[in-house]
Amino acid sequence: MGRREYPAAAGPSLVILALSLLVVVSGMEVTVPATVYALNGTDARLPCKFNSCYKMDNKLFSVNWTYKSCENCSEEMFIQYNKKLSYHNLERFQNRVEFTGNPTKNDLTVMIHDVQLQDIGDYYCYVLNPPDRDRGTGKIHLEVRTEVPPERDSTVAVLVGASVGGFLAIVILILVIVKCVRRKKQQNLNSEDQKTEEEVKTDGEGNTGGELKAAIPEVP
Repeated sequence: MGRREYPAAAGPSLVILALSLLVVVSGMEVTVPATVYALNGTDARLPCKFNSCYKMDNKLFSVNWTYKSCENCSEEMFIQYNKKLSYHNLERFQNRVEFTGNPTKNDLTVMIHDVQLQDIGDYYCYVLNPPDRDRGTGKIHLEVRTEVPPERDSTVAVLVGASVGGFLAIVILILVIVKCVRRKKQQNLNSEDQKTEEEVKTDGEGNTGGELKAAIPEVP
């Protein structure tokens, strides 16, 4: 029996999977993904985490995992944590369910091994941590697929990336051009200053020679 997990579909569904469903009731927060996708025959991980304003008391803390196959169907409990962990194995799961979380670390994750098409449905994670009066609830919809879906068209992402890259390239090019222009101007200024200094030096030397020549009288 494999232990592979089927990754979520790419593209827009990635955004959906990235969103978490937060249920806040009297200081209790339960965080679960809205949808989990799994490939038929692989493992499906149903993550559930909670946060409470109160420290966990193992004598009072309780968790129920239930399954609902359709909208109008009744919920069936398959895992319960009340001082200790107990499985209420439904015939449909055939011992394929495993509690892999750690309540002391606020983790109530459940794994369904060798997931089947009949496992499709809604899974509820109920958490009660007194003195919180109301329990927190997390709902996960499990979707099982028989084949790997084709890759999503990433044209939009490519276009956005290309646009950003192009913009940055243009900015860098402009900065390089500006720097080059400034450097050339500075070089031209330096050349002109050097030329002026040389002309002044030459003129000074010429004027000095002329003055000396005029000052010395010719001997007849």
